[in-house]
Amino acid sequence: MHKKEAYSLCKSHMYRYVSVTTVDGTMYDGIVENVDDDHLYLAVPIGGQEMEQMRAFAPFGYPYPYYPYPYPGYYFPRRRFARQVLPLATLLALSLLPYY
Repeated sequence: MHKKEAYSLCKSHMYRYVSVTTVDGTMYDGIVENVDDDHLYLAVPIGGQEMEQMRAFAPFGYPYPYYPYPYPGYYFPRRRFARQVLPLATLLALSLLPYY
């Protein structure tokens, strides 16, 4: 897939849940956040092993330290997505996935 084809395909799938395959065979799934002339930005859901690794180093299962401000018992929210940046030149295929 040429870079211009990849750009127009990614641009038409903005803010949708997609599966992306690169030339080396690696597959990513995530939400298309942004596309520029050279890169595709995906919001990849964190789950399974990544979330367990974050919980292992945090007290009470939260990845951020406890601060009593603005009120006691308040915790910062957990991260649900990680950003993945892929070069457009390495994209082989992009397909829509059902989002439940």
